[in-house]
Amino acid sequence: MTSETATGTRRATAAPPAHRDPNVLRWLGAYTASLLGDSVYFLALAWAAARVTGPAQVGVVLALGAVPRAVLMLGGGVIADRLGPRRVVITADAVRAGVVLAVALALGLASPGVWLLAAVALVFGVVDAVFMPAVGALPPRITTRDQLVRVQGLRTLATRLAVIVGPFVGGAAMSLGGPAAAFAAAGLVFALSLVLLLNLRVAASPPAHPADVSEAAAPSTPSTPSTPSTSPTSSTSPTPSASPWHDLAEGLRYVKRHRMLLALITVAWLVELGFSGPLNIGLVLLVEDRGWGPGGMGLIISSFGAGAGASALALALGGRIPRAVPLSGWFLLLGSLAVGALGTTSALPLAAAAAAVAGLAAGFTGAVFAALLQTSTDPAYLGRVTATTTLLTVGVVPLSYPLTGALAPHVGLPAVFLGYACVCALAAALVPACATLRGASLPPRN
Repeated sequence: MTSETATGTRRATAAPPAHRDPNVLRWLGAYTASLLGDSVYFLALAWAAARVTGPAQVGVVLALGAVPRAVLMLGGGVIADRLGPRRVVITADAVRAGVVLAVALALGLASPGVWLLAAVALVFGVVDAVFMPAVGALPPRITTRDQLVRVQGLRTLATRLAVIVGPFVGGAAMSLGGPAAAFAAAGLVFALSLVLLLNLRVAASPPAHPADVSEAAAPSTPSTPSTPSTSPTSSTSPTPSASPWHDLAEGLRYVKRHRMLLALITVAWLVELGFSGPLNIGLVLLVEDRGWGPGGMGLIISSFGAGAGASALALALGGRIPRAVPLSGWFLLLGSLAVGALGTTSALPLAAAAAAVAGLAAGFTGAVFAALLQTSTDPAYLGRVTATTTLLTVGVVPLSYPLTGALAPHVGLPAVFLGYACVCALAAALVPACATLRGASLPPRN
């Protein structure tokens, strides 16, 4: 095992493609196992809650984790920047493995009340608040800048795999031994992730790029992806503060004064809003209205996943993509048309095709924007920037779901989907309209 202070000299000079790099593959295995553990844990928690309480209380137990995750997310970014992302993700997986294995033992020996499950949900919410910013800040420390798009493609593939395999593993464990067995399975998967993370080689900070410049040194000239401020020895690196609150405020000020990051986070928020609304609560309402049934819903979700997986695979294995950032605007425009078509067609095959196109657009833009964020952020702020982005997407966007459900009966589902399509189109328009995004580029990759 090597420490987080391990040198990144070898990676700074040359690195194999991400999909052939053993270090990246160890990270990918750990990330995939962590996602699988999350999926199995969530299924086990829901099933255990259903056994000891009523349907209304099940929803409360499942929602409890979202509260500390949203409230503490920005603080989690501060912790990731202060302690280093490797240390944080290792601690998070260790805590999750220990907690779910303890719950498995408790369920096997007795029948704990709903209070135990509520406490577990709260603990997981707190852990997620520090894990999510840290896992987002980790990729630039395990490979070179030119491989980050490939890494994001691999990350998307891992997410799709976990969505498919997680419920199967959880269901199989549940059929063998009930919620106790499912919690035990989740704990073992988290433990596997922990082992892989312990053997991960991580640089103290991402290697400097020869073209790095200091945005703080020239505040009137905001940095762009072609000249990101990523040198750990640069004068832009903040002086360590004794106050986490100061670090939090400084991180928010950094995002505010970095024009390209501010534009990127805004576009990413609009993208998440435009795609997640239709594919979550909107899809449930659409399938019921069209009479497509569970099979139709499964087909549409699978089609979206296939589209996202195809774009992720192309990004992970393909060569250089010229002008990937401006190209993402065209993908978003295509995605907006697909979202509008999904809500207005009455034919299930056409809806599935539209979902596949939407997935293709979402997968491509998500990977490109994530890589752009990581190559454009000073490494000293990467945890806090990731936390800000995650809070706005994962934390805030779900608040639009009740609005979707409330509007649908009054304006109709086609109008709701067209509204989301307009949100995607707005995000597409901002890419060429914003000068810092229009001229942005990613490092060429080998």
